[in-house]
Amino acid sequence: MEEIGKARPLGVILREKDLSGEEYQKLAAKTEAVLKKYGVPCIFHNFYDVAARQNASAVHLSLPVLRNLTDLKKSRFSVIGASCHSLEEAQEAEELGCSYITAGHIFETDCKKGLPGKGLDFLKNICANVSIPVYAIGGINKDNIRFVRAAGAKGACIMSSLMQCADAAACLKSFRKDSENNAF
Repeated sequence: MEEIGKARPLGVILREKDLSGEEYQKLAAKTEAVLKKYGVPCIFHNFYDVAARQNASAVHLSLPVLRNLTDLKKSRFSVIGASCHSLEEAQEAEELGCSYITAGHIFETDCKKGLPGKGLDFLKNICANVSIPVYAIGGINKDNIRFVRAAGAKGACIMSSLMQCADAAACLKSFRKDSENNAF
């Protein structure tokens, strides 16, 4: 995480589905401390209560969690994102007050083995029909990020590409160069 922080992405969505709330809170506190040194926001994923206890400014939620948050609970965050898998979900997330959304999965990815990517037309349609920033997710690499940007996405979320490179800063620099934009 230190290397990722030094590379200064727009933010890091700390997604960990297999931890309890208590375990996630410990991980989040450590991660947030590292990222804070570099001015990189730590975006808590789905653990709304942990994010609130940590006084986090940003949270990324699944649509079911977002639907159940009151306006008062949402007001605790300056940035709210949601994961969307259809145009209808993207529009709903915007109506529910999201600052941005992730849309995917765009290309084939090992994270969704056996499922074809939804493609660039899917991404273009979402970007054309919401007014908040859209970040593409799923199978994004330095060879295809320019197509994501051309489809109207503000940027992209990357995981495997970043975790597999030897130099996080060089990796993010290549993404920025290829997309003329930042990538999470």
